[in-house]
Formats: sequence, C-alpha cells, structure tokens
Amino acid sequence: MPTAISQTVNFDVSVDRAYRAIADSDEHSAFTGAPAEIPTEPGGAFTTHGGAIEGLMLEMSANQRIVQAWRPADWPQGEYSVVRYEFEGDDTNVQITLTHTGLPEEGAAHIAEGWEQQYWNPLGEYFSKA
Repeated sequence: MPTAISQTVNFDVSVDRAYRAIADSDEHSAFTGAPAEIPTEPGGAFTTHGGAIEGLMLEMSANQRIVQAWRPADWPQGEYSVVRYEFEGDDTNVQITLTHTGLPEEGAAHIAEGWEQQYWNPLGEYFSKA
C-alpha cells in the first residue's frame, strides 16, 4: 500500500533563496554536488542527482510551492510518486514543508532518510557558506 512522508525544515535565508535552490538547475547542482536539469515552467521534465531522480514539474508558484511527479530512475517505467514543497517565511528565514506521497511502503523509510542526507543537510551547509 502506498504511503507518505512529511518533513519540515527551517533555514536562515530568504524564501526566494530557498525556492531558487530547489527550482534552479545551477543552484540545485551546487548544493547537491550533482547535475540537475530543472525547467523554469511547469510541464517540463526534470532530473536531479545526475539523473538518479527524474520526473515532471507539475506546479511552480515562485516562492510558494513546487509540485513534482517524482521517481528514482530505477523504479518501473511510468511509476511516480508526488513531491510537494511548501515555502513560508520572509527575507531572513524560511520554513520548507515537504510532503511526499504515493511511496511504496517498503521504500518509504529509505526515501525519508534520503531527503535528510541528500537535500536538507547539504542545503543547510550550502546556505551557511553563502
């Protein structure tokens, strides 16, 4: 049965800076240390982590929300989960709430850990250097 995870993180950067780190190819590549190709408009395909993660950008509301049809490249073709980032804050701090739904139950814990290790920890380090 599919399952969901939810994580909330806070950073001492502007909402705009946090949004760009997730939504901009160059910024995303810089904080993850791996190539990313992210379209600037909804409807386009994206890849992150050098192609290990792929999907479609379903919604992009600047500084507010990103919604993706998301999948590891090794999942069966056509199988997707949904990732939703919600951004709240101001010019000095941001709260990002991630909701990831439609995950296979047996892989949810691994993916939850991956968000911490592959996104939130490197993102915090990236922001601290800027």
